[in-house]
Amino acid sequence: MRTRAAVLCAAAVMAGSVTVPPASATARAAAETPSVAWKKCGSTDYPTLQCGTLKVPLDHRNPGGGQITLALSRVPHTAAASAYQGPLLVNPGGPGGSGLGLAGFVASTLPKKVAARYDVIGFDPRGVGKSTPAIDCAPGYFDPVRPDSVPATPVLEQANLKRVQSFAAACARKYASVLPYLDTVSAAQDIDSVRQALGARRISYFAYSYGTYLGAVYAKLHPDRIHRLVLDSIVDPTGVWYDDNLSQDYAFNDRHRALMTWIAKYDSTYKLGSDPKQVETKWYAMRAALAKKPAGGKVGASELDDTFIPGGYYNGYWPYLAEAFSAYAHGRKTAALVEAYQNFAAVDPSGDNGYSVYAAVQCRDASWPRDWAQWRKDSWAAYEKAPFMAWNNAWYNAACTSWPTSTLKPPDIANGKLPPALLFQATDDAATPYQGGVAAHRLLAGSSLVVEQGGGNHGITLSGNTCLDDHLAAYLTDGTVPHGDGTADAVCRKTPDPKPLSTKAASTSSRGSTLHGLLGFRG
Repeated sequence: MRTRAAVLCAAAVMAGSVTVPPASATARAAAETPSVAWKKCGSTDYPTLQCGTLKVPLDHRNPGGGQITLALSRVPHTAAASAYQGPLLVNPGGPGGSGLGLAGFVASTLPKKVAARYDVIGFDPRGVGKSTPAIDCAPGYFDPVRPDSVPATPVLEQANLKRVQSFAAACARKYASVLPYLDTVSAAQDIDSVRQALGARRISYFAYSYGTYLGAVYAKLHPDRIHRLVLDSIVDPTGVWYDDNLSQDYAFNDRHRALMTWIAKYDSTYKLGSDPKQVETKWYAMRAALAKKPAGGKVGASELDDTFIPGGYYNGYWPYLAEAFSAYAHGRKTAALVEAYQNFAAVDPSGDNGYSVYAAVQCRDASWPRDWAQWRKDSWAAYEKAPFMAWNNAWYNAACTSWPTSTLKPPDIANGKLPPALLFQATDDAATPYQGGVAAHRLLAGSSLVVEQGGGNHGITLSGNTCLDDHLAAYLTDGTVPHGDGTADAVCRKTPDPKPLSTKAASTSSRGSTLHGLLGFRG
């Protein structure tokens, strides 16, 4: 579940059981719990932001063993003690997404009276960003031009297979001692270490995308330590992870076709046809041409996929993608396409780190088919009905066919011990399809589901939809949740689709663009 787009304008599971450190170890750890020494690290946008670090066990079953360091951020509360509600931990997704900047964004975007009640806490999960060690298995792994992701010939298939196998082997060589501890349950136990270091009996938690699964797992481990739980754009906990990725293929294809329909609507601007099928045909013709001659020596067929996939996450990118598409289709002009690739798809060292953690966590978290024939069969079947992302997504995850660690069994996140949780889901979300929100709503007893009807963006709160944000603010203020009779407890209208750019200086929504730049890599 990925987002690569740059900001524009601006304890373990063993054999299916959850293992928590024994009581004696927990008591000893509590007696020795360090606090966080905060120091100023504010920016122009987030002047009150503070930073700190926390040492946690590499293996939470052995708290006296090796240690790693988590990087933390904080915007302190400003409300009176009587209104203070404790820490609010925020997470942007991934796995592999850095959450340090998200704390500043959430604290500055929530209504002031709401944010004032919380210490908003961001963190880089284990392996990520400024936490140490931060892993990077194969620097430059996504450097262009990669083999065409669609393995139309045995040569292409073998080239892609060799590539993903070499990535897994590089991870094994460099991080053999760390990989067995990069998983969601270990990251969830880190959250509890943060809670202890903050001196809080309970925490609140607000997350997007993969962060929703991380939060659900933490809530399963420690239901009595949850004050408020907000999950936005929800991972289907019943499909972790192979089935969830196959589900994405169909949802992203639908979302790509929504973009084609939007471009057709503005034929007077883009001149690519008024029939969405005609526009889609031209898009695949562009892809075929780039497979033969990459634009600017950088954007081949696979890089074109990468460039347009962020449009499935956030429709604020559509005008930029449409302009690049139109420019190429009319005279093979490549400058806008290369610029779009640089803005939305090019992977820098932080992206290399994010992808390395993504692969490590997903491959460790759950069982994946080890037989490539199963992947081939399933990917071609998906491609027949949903060609846009099927093979790109397959190769993105295929390192799991030869991952060097054993796999765990995901915990059942069903939970009847929580205070009411608040869930947000768009009906046309591609990265975390709608059924994930419905499944989590069913499994988290007493939860409330707020649906953005017809919305297709991934990450929908604090992005400009007043209806959604009002529900979020009410919940964080005093725990108020909506109650309905159907699957959804409340329904909000979708945020309107964007308009074509009127000038080159035109921009997407500032809040939406900033948020989607912060959401985790494959998020």
